[in-house]
Amino acid sequence: MAAHYDFIIIGTGMGGGTLAYALRESGAKILLLERGDFLPQEAQNWQVDAIFKENRYKPAENWIDASDGRGFKPGVHYTVGGNTKVYGAALPRFRVEDFNAIEHEGGTSPAWPISYADLEPYYNIAEELFFVHGKAGGDPSEPPRTQPYPHPAVPHEPYVATLIAKLRAQGLHPYCLPMAVDLRSGGRCIRCKTCDGFPCMLHAKGDAEICCLRPALAQDNIELWTNSLARRILTDASGARAAAVEVERGGEMLTVSADRIIVSCGAVNSAILLLRSLNSHHPKGLGNSSGLLGRHYMMHNNTAMTAVAPLKTNPTVFQKTMAVNDFYFGDDDFKWPMGNIQALGKLQAGMLSAAKPYLPKPLLTAMAKRSMDWWVMSEDLPDRKNRVFLGPSGEVKVQWKPNNRVAHQQLIRRAIRMMRRAGYSFVFTETLGIETNSHQCGTARFGTDPAKSVLDPFCRSHDVENLYVMDSSFFPSSTAMNPALTICAQALRVADHLQGAAPLKSGLLL
Repeated sequence: MAAHYDFIIIGTGMGGGTLAYALRESGAKILLLERGDFLPQEAQNWQVDAIFKENRYKPAENWIDASDGRGFKPGVHYTVGGNTKVYGAALPRFRVEDFNAIEHEGGTSPAWPISYADLEPYYNIAEELFFVHGKAGGDPSEPPRTQPYPHPAVPHEPYVATLIAKLRAQGLHPYCLPMAVDLRSGGRCIRCKTCDGFPCMLHAKGDAEICCLRPALAQDNIELWTNSLARRILTDASGARAAAVEVERGGEMLTVSADRIIVSCGAVNSAILLLRSLNSHHPKGLGNSSGLLGRHYMMHNNTAMTAVAPLKTNPTVFQKTMAVNDFYFGDDDFKWPMGNIQALGKLQAGMLSAAKPYLPKPLLTAMAKRSMDWWVMSEDLPDRKNRVFLGPSGEVKVQWKPNNRVAHQQLIRRAIRMMRRAGYSFVFTETLGIETNSHQCGTARFGTDPAKSVLDPFCRSHDVENLYVMDSSFFPSSTAMNPALTICAQALRVADHLQGAAPLKSGLLL
């Protein structure tokens, strides 16, 4: 048995990293467990082939598609800072309506046990912590705010600004996408073409390592173990409390104990860890009396869209500065919610050749020089049958059948139409599948009824009084926005709860 801690936090991504930061001055003795290591600053951080062809920073593991038994490489990264090391740095808030029950063409998106107003003051803190650059007032669906963005929006390059004018001429409302890149006075960002999907060699991206873990680790009360895989969580004799974590580290198995244990491994791996921690008191998995652990797995309906104007090159370097939400809650021709359209980082030829190796490289290079690139995203509705679970040999299995596809196809049509009207003759789309799971969520949903949820509104297990899950596992719905800022805001709220502080109040009258 290793030393005893006040808190063990398993995972160092957006959830675990934010919690460590928020608890850093509490005086509590905290152990952070990370199954990976620090991602190195090296030339390969910015090399297209290293990232997209060699998958240099992805784990050498396969998950199994339970529908056909096929193995696939998941879109996850085991490193200090988690997936935030390679995310696109878009940090939008969820809409007010996203916290309420919403009827979709494909079914119902359930209400959350908290409201937008409960998270709004924590959104303010999260945006400050991750130096978010944005501009309020341009998005017709945006929620109200009690504070402005901490930093001005990332400026649009001329090519993008011209396209924005063309979209506005169509009656659309393109807006500045909130971005966590360090363009502050003296900041590190150089607005390069290797941000979205790449690690930042300059540490200029607002990720969990830079913004949260480094300040936390400056405190003597916080300790980090890297290359340390949590195998199981053990309970006391009663089964009512989590007592310790079995950790595989340096070729040996250690047992480390704590007063409170917080699981922040990502929606799939958090559920897998808890399912693997079954015992006689918890025969279906730790904290799984509801039978919902691992179920309601969601990951968005995602389509990559490339619009090409064959007679005009796109010299933009930092392209990911705008998005369109005019169809988020539907339009006159389709009353159901459709989702979000946001610019991607500028497409490079090597990215296309990695995805389409059978096409001639000169053709792909010509396309990349003339393209405007988008991510089209619709809500993936919770379905009890969509789940993650352990295979007979301990492998990760994912059962996921996409839903709400009619709305997603409607959104794709509108995205194609807006680009053709803007002068792009050729528009190519590819709808992504089970392996595109960077927005995974929902496997330990929170709620007030223990029979219908795994966690309470502060992400504590209904069944195990000192066990918390703090990552996107708690989401009851996926919405149609990037999830990272909401994970951060809830982690800040949970940190207040863990320290006995009253939740912050928004002051908004909604």
